[in-house]
Amino acid sequence: MKLWYSPASPFVRKCLLVARERDLFDRLELLEASTTVINPNERLMEDNPTGKIPALVLDDGTVLFDSRVICAYLDSLHDGKKLMPRSGDKRFKIMTLEALADNIMDSAVANRYERGLRPPEYQWSDWSEGLMRKVRNGIDHIEKEWVPTLGRTPNMGSIAVASLLGYLDFRYPDWNWRRGHPKLTRWFKRFSERDSFTATAPE
Repeated sequence: MKLWYSPASPFVRKCLLVARERDLFDRLELLEASTTVINPNERLMEDNPTGKIPALVLDDGTVLFDSRVICAYLDSLHDGKKLMPRSGDKRFKIMTLEALADNIMDSAVANRYERGLRPPEYQWSDWSEGLMRKVRNGIDHIEKEWVPTLGRTPNMGSIAVASLLGYLDFRYPDWNWRRGHPKLTRWFKRFSERDSFTATAPE
């Protein structure tokens, strides 16, 4: 299998965390792609017409995207405990947590593009603040409602949250998301010590 990736992407990191947690990493061939809306990777667009990463090319040529689909597929390839429960209320709870983390990541990444790629004279401060308000609200909500679901054993939701928090540390080092979030801070400290997490840290 071939995985289109960029080491800085939190969505890619989700997939790599799943692969490492379930001993699938050696089955992946990594294809690094530098891509933006204004400078797409043409080879990547042959596999994913939107030009977004991650995209997973299976051995038969089938292409899977986005990160939720790829993670679900990887989770189907092993015989161990599944990162996403097969059924029941817990399945939908973890699915919702994964979606919440993905939505927060969407806002954080979009603001990074706004501040890092758009020429300063075209940047819209209200737009940027609106995106970061979503990030702050989302982190507050995880602290208040979701820490018990994160647990000590990785699940698909906790992997998404870890990818999110790692991205915030990487791209927003001047914003201390830990302030006011003691439960989430303690959980993340434990998770960040996992071999899978240290092995997937962006440079």
